[in-house]
Amino acid sequence: MTVVTAERITTADQAVRIATELAEVFAAGAVERDHARRLPHEELDQLSASGLLAITVPAEFGGADLPPSVVAEVVRILAAADPNIAQVPHSHFVYLNLLRLAGTRAQRSDYFGKVLAGARIANAQSERGGATVADISTVLRLDHDTTVADAESSQDDATGDAVSARIEGRRFVVEGTKYYCTGSLFADVLAVLTKLDDPQGVSGLEPGEYVAFVPALEPGVRIVDDWDALGQRTTGSGTVEFAAVKVGREQLVSRASAVNAPTGYGAFAQLLHAAIDAGIARGALEAAAEFVRTRSRPWFEAEVANAADDPLVVQRFGELAVAVAAAESTLIVAGAAVDAAVRPTAVADRAVAQDGHSDAPGDGAQASIAVATAKILADRAANEVSAAIFEVGGTRSAAAEHRLDHFWRNARTHTLHDPVRWKYQHIGRAVLHNRPPPLHGVI
Repeated sequence: MTVVTAERITTADQAVRIATELAEVFAAGAVERDHARRLPHEELDQLSASGLLAITVPAEFGGADLPPSVVAEVVRILAAADPNIAQVPHSHFVYLNLLRLAGTRAQRSDYFGKVLAGARIANAQSERGGATVADISTVLRLDHDTTVADAESSQDDATGDAVSARIEGRRFVVEGTKYYCTGSLFADVLAVLTKLDDPQGVSGLEPGEYVAFVPALEPGVRIVDDWDALGQRTTGSGTVEFAAVKVGREQLVSRASAVNAPTGYGAFAQLLHAAIDAGIARGALEAAAEFVRTRSRPWFEAEVANAADDPLVVQRFGELAVAVAAAESTLIVAGAAVDAAVRPTAVADRAVAQDGHSDAPGDGAQASIAVATAKILADRAANEVSAAIFEVGGTRSAAAEHRLDHFWRNARTHTLHDPVRWKYQHIGRAVLHNRPPPLHGVI
């Protein structure tokens, strides 16, 4: 496990203050890390030690139990400094939320305790071989040795308690290959999305998808440093292979109760993506302003001594600032909506319609629409402002020595995560038909 002594954060103000302090430190080396593709091992240890990675742990397990809006603000602050570091714990927070929603008390106690001590969780979710990103071929099946032992023991003891104990004690095997596993190179635990392969119905598990929480150093796990994207170069988002990796029942969490109900699970995950994009936009705007103030020359027709006094440049910065402010403002609104969706009274009122959509547009649906709105504006601002650096900075801003391209490369790469064109669809259906968004974890 990550060897750090993690601090305990107890309030939102403390979390924001620490995030701001760390962001200043991380910003100093962000450009060079990107240029050299130096992985931020030390920086992530600092992040773990700060206590920020445990801020969502419920109070009953010793955590601060801070709401999604605070997590989003922490992520936005970090992303303005280095969006690579900000993206690494995205899945960490998402899978802690899965444990909160669908884990047993024993599982929550175990993994929340590890996180309070500084452990990091990374995802092993996406695949390449299916028709769409939603197709999962990584399988979870009963371990053959366990199956044989069950068959032998069943001859001696077939009581209900004995059968239940055997099911709980069964071992399973995870087989498959995952890609785009953000944070895997820095992880203590991998959250592996699997599909149960149990055609005979002998596993004791309900059919469906399960997340297996697998130690990163478990035999059969191979983490490959092959991430070579044009942006977000230091997120450690490479390939992870699972060759007959053995897991216990206590390591498995069904996704169904979190994803197939209006729990706010997808809205929370998307909120953090929007926060990363909003942070990139803010960082790009500040870098553009600094460059124009200190390095750019004015266009001769402006008849001014400084580029920052060119009225057309001033106009453009006003436009860019509005785009960033709009992204940040809708992020705040979306954060409040997700907070409302996950509050205890909202959880108690959840219901699911037969067609796979949440019934009446309640807090969960409203949160998803609010987050979709924020995601659209953050996506737009990140890409626009990061490209406009060169527009306002002039020819010299394109010189490789300034390395201003990392803002656009990071924005373009991260915003590919899921298409905003489908966000517009869900928003439009809600407005025209009062139609809640689908329940699939990405809205």
